[in-house]
Amino acid sequence: IPCEGCMERDNMTTGATMEFLLLGFSELLCLRVLLFLVFLIVHLVTLAGNMMVFMAVVMEPSRPPMLFFLCQLSLIELCYTLVIVPKALFSLIVVDGNTISFIGCAVQMHFFVALGGAECFLLVAMSYDRYVAICQPLHYMAVMSGVFCLRLAVVCCLGAFAVALGLTVAVFRLPFCQSHRINHFFCDVPAVLHLACTQSYTPELPLLAACMLLLLLPFLLILSSYICIAVALFHVTSSVGRAKAFSTCISHLAITLLHYGCATFIYIRPKSSYSPARDKVVSLVYTNITPLLYPLIYSLRNKEIRGILRKMLRRKKTAQLN
Repeated sequence: IPCEGCMERDNMTTGATMEFLLLGFSELLCLRVLLFLVFLIVHLVTLAGNMMVFMAVVMEPSRPPMLFFLCQLSLIELCYTLVIVPKALFSLIVVDGNTISFIGCAVQMHFFVALGGAECFLLVAMSYDRYVAICQPLHYMAVMSGVFCLRLAVVCCLGAFAVALGLTVAVFRLPFCQSHRINHFFCDVPAVLHLACTQSYTPELPLLAACMLLLLLPFLLILSSYICIAVALFHVTSSVGRAKAFSTCISHLAITLLHYGCATFIYIRPKSSYSPARDKVVSLVYTNITPLLYPLIYSLRNKEIRGILRKMLRRKKTAQLN
């Protein structure tokens, strides 16, 4: 049992007044100011980068499907960082930890899981886009129509939010320990599950089901798309054509590896291997570093994004001259 003394609570009364204490980085007292400045700079640059990509795509009148999905990805990353980072920055200011209400913790967990799951599903949609573009180029515009892309984006968001809601309800129906001290800087699923007063693996079943739906299933679909792409490129005789086709997938592959690498390390493992210090370090990467890298990767690798950004800079210079 991970704690001494468990509190059976009534979900309608006790849950409304219960509070959790996010310990955050309370053990790093001497580095608080440095960590705050670093996280704040990274957060601001991340917001600026994703907002720039989002606005660039929105202002472009003709948007191909990949740019449409990229616009949605930037919007998800904006919301993703705003759900986690401001609370983490505030926890660096408070010396003895940062309190969060029962409802607030549940809401934060739900949106964190939902946005992360929507990103997983969106990466599947982007891999399907690359599959149609390379394997069925003559039917690309007919298959990836604007209506179909919009429906695909809506399904990605609704599916992720439904799975996240089921997981959040299952986690917060558990009896929690009296201490309510979460050794993390946000209400992550493993950190909250660690407070559950149970010796069985039953509380981990909803997390396992969510991992199957949000991580394993999308990863298998992405893998299937790239196997088909690899087979199609194998039959391309021109090395230049093969390299050109593969170069359109590099950005998506890089983001997929970043996203699934961190998520797999954190969530697909037994409760007994939970390590607060290690989890906080990995969480810092996928809540701060990876959202910062996404706009950089796509801005450097995507010619359409680079072209749109150049247009925006030219318009700005022309406006300044006028």
